[in-house]
Amino acid sequence: MQQKDWLTTLLLCLFLGGLGVHRFYTGHTGIGIVQLLTLGGCGIWALVDLIMIITGKFTDASGQPLLK
Repeated sequence: MQQKDWLTTLLLCLFLGGLGVHRFYTGHTGIGIVQLLTLGGCGIWALVDLIMIITGKFTDASGQPLLK
């Protein structure tokens, strides 16, 4: 499986984080659906994901770090 791009994930979270699009992109489909239905946990979950992406703690569904 190919590593997911850090910048793409960051931009998806920044602009579409409330819809969980960054989660779908990184393979976290189940969590993506939950974020879509709850609008990113009322924005809180999307903000936490954004911080994790910026600090390098966010991984894809297979546990691989994002490619910078």
